[in-house]
Amino acid sequence: MEFTDQLQRTIILDQAPARIVSLVPSQTELLHSLGLGERVVGITKFCIHPQEWFRSKARVGGTKNVHLDQVRALQPDLIIANKEENTQADIEALMEEFPVWVSDIHSLEDALGMIAGIGALTQTMAKAVAMIAEIEGDFAALQPLGGVRTAYFIWREPWMVAGNDTFIHQMLERCGFVNAYSHVPRYPDISLKQLSTTGCELILLSSEPYPFKEKHIAELQEVLPAANIQLVDGEYFSWYGSRLKGAPAYFSGLIASLREAGFQ
Repeated sequence: MEFTDQLQRTIILDQAPARIVSLVPSQTELLHSLGLGERVVGITKFCIHPQEWFRSKARVGGTKNVHLDQVRALQPDLIIANKEENTQADIEALMEEFPVWVSDIHSLEDALGMIAGIGALTQTMAKAVAMIAEIEGDFAALQPLGGVRTAYFIWREPWMVAGNDTFIHQMLERCGFVNAYSHVPRYPDISLKQLSTTGCELILLSSEPYPFKEKHIAELQEVLPAANIQLVDGEYFSWYGSRLKGAPAYFSGLIASLREAGFQ
C-alpha cells in the first residue's frame, strides 16, 4: 500500500500499521479519537492528551529531542511526525529505518487533509471522514468579528508573537481577528515598546507553550492601557488534530465575550 504524506513523500506499508509511534501531541490525540488504542505504542512527553495514554504509553523524549534508541526499541511499523514540531535531523534518521509519515500544517485545509491522510494510513477512514465533516460544519457556522487588530503571544522573555505562515494566524483570521504581525513570518521576537505602536485593540495570551497568567495581563496593560487583554486556551488555536472538534465552540464563546465588551 502506497501513501503520500504532506511533504509529497511516498510511504509504503505492507499491511495496516499495528505499532505506531507519534511524535506530535495534537496528532497523538487524533490517533486516540480514531480509536487506535493499543496500536499506538509510543508518544512524546508532551503528548498530554488523552491523560490515560500520557500515563501509560512509552515516552520517547520530546518533540525536538526524540530518543532514537527508545523509538527503535518499540519496533514501530509507522511513525507520525510533523515538519515544524520535530527536527529534520531526527526525522531523517528515523526515515532510514522506518516508514515515517510527515504532516505540514499551515491552514485548516492542511489540518483536514492530515486527518484524512492518517485515516487512510490506519484504515480508520470512516471515522476520519465523519470528523472532517463535523469540523467543517462547525467552522462554517462560526460568526467572526468584523476585524479586530490583535496580537497573539506565545512566549515571554523574549516576548514572541504568532506571525504569518502559522496555523495560529489562520485561526485568528477565522475568528475575525486581524493579526498585527501578519507582515512578519513565523514567531518573531518583539519589544513591548514596539507593541505600543501597533494600535492593537486585543491581546491574546496563550496558555502554551508559555503558561501566561493573570499577572502578565497587568504587565502588558501598562504598555497598551486601552487594549482588551485575554488569557486563551492555546490548544484550540494551535492543535490541529481532533482538538479542532471543540475549537469553533471555544472561539464562539470568546467572540461572544468580546462582543459584550463592545467589539463588533
